[in-house]
Amino acid sequence: CSDTFCYEAALFCPSGTMANQIAIKVHTRPGDEVLCGDLSHVYHYEGGGISFNSGASVRLLSGDRGRFTSRQVVENIHDRDDIHSPISRLVVVENTCNKGGGSVWDYNELVRISKVAGQHDLKLHLDGARLFNAMTVDGTKPADYSLIFDSISLCLSKGLGAPIGSVLMGSKDFIHKAIRVRKLLGGAMRQSGFLAAAGIYALKNNVDRLVLDHEHATILGKTISSCQWCEKVEPVESNIVIFRIKDHIDEGLFANTLKSSGILCSKFGPSVFRLVTHLDIDTAMIQQACQVFNRIKME
Repeated sequence: CSDTFCYEAALFCPSGTMANQIAIKVHTRPGDEVLCGDLSHVYHYEGGGISFNSGASVRLLSGDRGRFTSRQVVENIHDRDDIHSPISRLVVVENTCNKGGGSVWDYNELVRISKVAGQHDLKLHLDGARLFNAMTVDGTKPADYSLIFDSISLCLSKGLGAPIGSVLMGSKDFIHKAIRVRKLLGGAMRQSGFLAAAGIYALKNNVDRLVLDHEHATILGKTISSCQWCEKVEPVESNIVIFRIKDHIDEGLFANTLKSSGILCSKFGPSVFRLVTHLDIDTAMIQQACQVFNRIKME
């Protein structure tokens, strides 16, 4: 994996959360500040780990479905001579952004953010849990990201289909420190080679087929947007569909109606739901799901 992304070293971790938390711990010191998107996974879905594990605070940057700009980064970096403010130490980007509906970052904007980070002595970490989905959309290559990010976490168990695990990549010195942090967090598993082997298989065999997941998500999004119970469907860019049902519809009843027809969805906010396509969902299943959506009547 490190060779594919042109990094010096890589580390297998039990989960994406652990990989991200290790990276944040290595890049920061207690009292530092981490800049990240207001929809980012490291803020919403990692149990407050930035403060608990690293003793760092968070500065949230709002943007377009999880995507902020280099200008926002510049405007939110603290003056290190100001003793009243925490030291801005790290910027975290999530590509694609889960809570943003699988939104894909503009690579040129990432380059600009990287330049800003370098100019202000900030480290730059990529939560690339779904990075291969982003590369499938915009045609970027793994090596493009190692040019601009100090570290990357890559999930093996989402679209790639491995049973477990994430990979954390960076320089030899970074990974040397990361190994110790992984041990501290309880992630140094014994006999984990067979899990890593599944990840290697996924990287070799399940990347090219991601485009099919994206096509399936697009079909679902178009179908749902035409249903009378749907208020809005967020733009579908990769393999995630986020939609809002009309306010008068009972959320529990709606979810149970889908479940009774074999469709599972995640609650993603008031009247908001998420669907994710993956390698276990084939085209026939997508067609069946669309038939279910079209049959649903919610008064």
